[in-house]
Amino acid sequence: MTGRSGTRGPVAVAGVMALLLSACAGGGTTAGLSRVAPVTSPGASLPAEPPAQPPPSLTRARVDAAVARLDGVVRDTLARTGVPGMSVAVVYRDRVAYLKGFGVRRVGSPGVVGPDTLFQLASLSKPLAATVVAAVAGQGTVSWDDPVVEHDPRFALADPWVTRHATLADLFAHRSGLPDHAGDLLEDLGYRRGYILRHLRDEPLAPFRATYAYTNFGFTAAAVAVARARGTTWADLSARTLYEPLGMTATTSRFAAYERAPDRAVTHVRVDGRWEAGPVRDPQAQSPAGGAASTARDLAAWMRLQLGGGTFKGRRVVGQAQLGRTHLPHIVSAPPRAPNGRAGFYGLGWNVDYDELGRLRLGHSGAFELGAATAVTLLPSERLGIVALTNGRPVGAPETVAATFLDIAQHGRPTVDWPAFLGKVFAGLEEAGRSRTDYTRPPADAAPARPAAAYVGTYGNDYYGPLTVMRESGGLVMRLGPQGVRRFPLRHYTGDTFAYETGGENASGLSGVRFTAGPGGAITQVTVESLDRDGLGAFTRR
Repeated sequence: MTGRSGTRGPVAVAGVMALLLSACAGGGTTAGLSRVAPVTSPGASLPAEPPAQPPPSLTRARVDAAVARLDGVVRDTLARTGVPGMSVAVVYRDRVAYLKGFGVRRVGSPGVVGPDTLFQLASLSKPLAATVVAAVAGQGTVSWDDPVVEHDPRFALADPWVTRHATLADLFAHRSGLPDHAGDLLEDLGYRRGYILRHLRDEPLAPFRATYAYTNFGFTAAAVAVARARGTTWADLSARTLYEPLGMTATTSRFAAYERAPDRAVTHVRVDGRWEAGPVRDPQAQSPAGGAASTARDLAAWMRLQLGGGTFKGRRVVGQAQLGRTHLPHIVSAPPRAPNGRAGFYGLGWNVDYDELGRLRLGHSGAFELGAATAVTLLPSERLGIVALTNGRPVGAPETVAATFLDIAQHGRPTVDWPAFLGKVFAGLEEAGRSRTDYTRPPADAAPARPAAAYVGTYGNDYYGPLTVMRESGGLVMRLGPQGVRRFPLRHYTGDTFAYETGGENASGLSGVRFTAGPGGAITQVTVESLDRDGLGAFTRR
């Protein structure tokens, strides 16, 4: 997921890939096509409840056979993608059937990945967070149907009616009306959680409870409200409510704890085709949505809790009804793409889907463009789950391992070349967020720029804060963020249009910066293309 602006990013990847894997389960050229249900006559009686889950179709022998091939699947995936390291756990019928690490924690260093290596989870943090809130709801402190303002009076969206009625469930299901990835660009510019949550009220809203749009900070606002209801921080609430009862001793919702862990996987990006240790992504501002860190061993315990309906080692940790609600569809996240196709849904912190056999399938991916990718898939009716953690930017590696393993368990063999298929999908996502204008090639008849002094000055924006254009020895520089902490050199494109190299988690290559003159001919406004996807990227000269 956390979650790129537009169609990219931790959450675009997380949501798209979990839904994609669910649709593709079943293999062959018919992947993604559902069976047509018989038409019920008008006079027929309908059942009072939805049909129960189908009986298990997997046997221990089939699962064991798939487990026996996992070493080869992981090694092949790492070889084909080049991702430096991976840790994998499989849970089946309340036991850990597989737990191994592969590769290295950091390219060029001897430290190897093991079951206890700590990885940043990115948006895999969301189903963990939903488990925490389900536990708190089971204790009676909150209800999924509580309005967020009931527990955090500071919460506000653009519409006062929506502000009063938006519930914890609405924000955990991404159906509040906030635009896709609302607030993420503020985080990239260096703003902290408090500033970002306060400025959610500036975001334009789509229809309430009728629109799905993935929002890390809407999700975070709800989780922080739950912690506030308990009089504590999100990190402490998560530890006391979930991590400690399950013995998840390495798991943390504090970036500082991840950063000082000796056995941690360093994030990696690709530079000129080579994997290199990248800049560390600090996701603390959106900790509930993308800031947890964990190990394969710890997540195996959490999968056992999920597949056990809220029990772990015979003890009730989370109320079954409250946990079960997170596993239900709450909004359509991906409409069918064919008349006989299957829709994708989002629950509470989970992608919720039903495969070609009618089985509930829960999943989530996590992705940091700055160097982490994770994936979990559960088949509750089979009591089977797999999680894969990697220390490379999202190229489909953890999703490949999960899909291949489940394919082998179901069919005895891979029915799709998952590395090739998912590699193409992720390559498409890589290009989707880039500007439609090729700013690397100014037009042959490019108009000259004005003298640099015409652009120098400070431009105000209530959402993004001030933008300052300065003249430095190398030319014009744009500064954004608190105290102008982010510095972006401008390169001329044509006329009053410049370009800059975007940075941070949502970097999307070169993007445009367009200056506009007022009636008197002087520059009065500047619009930053990469910040303007929701109409908030115009800055007015002070």
